Amino acid sequence: MVKTPVIQVVGYQNSGKTLFTEKLIEQASTHGIKVGVIKHHGHGTPDVYDEKKDTGRHRNAGAVVTGVSGGGMVSIHATQGSEWELEQLIRLYDSFDLDFILVEGFKEESYPKIVLLRNKDDLHLLNKTNIIGTIVKEAHDVSVDNSYLYDQMYDCIEDLLKHVRRG
Repeated sequence: MVKTPVIQVVGYQNSGKTLFTEKLIEQASTHGIKVGVIKHHGHGTPDVYDEKKDTGRHRNAGAVVTGVSGGGMVSIHATQGSEWELEQLIRLYDSFDLDFILVEGFKEESYPKIVLLRNKDDLHLLNKTNIIGTIVKEAHDVSVDNSYLYDQMYDCIEDLLKHVRRG
């Protein structure tokens, strides 16, 4: 059973997901709110490790989980034969002392979500479940409570953080 609240940020490429996520993390941090982020990389295997360093060498030797720790930071790399399911990742993050987990992507999951819309072609995303807010780049008649224009992103963030603080 996951104890840490989970909020998704979904939308298509260039909708502003990463900018929104970054600004939300910055604002949360200034309020002392601890955020964990899970990013779905839907374009193949991310290139995030130097294979010539020790942990890369350990992976190349066959380790399925490697980690390095130092200076108050830990970096863990884990591989498995299939795609990681969001539930697996959330259970891992739930072991950390977080106030909430922010998930960028995984559109089909049913956690409370903020949907970012680039234009009218993206309006079908409003058929997703558990939408708690939208941010639209172009003004549209969006029948969702807590709908914001792109330049009102900070208002959305503040409202979301109020929701998180209430629990």
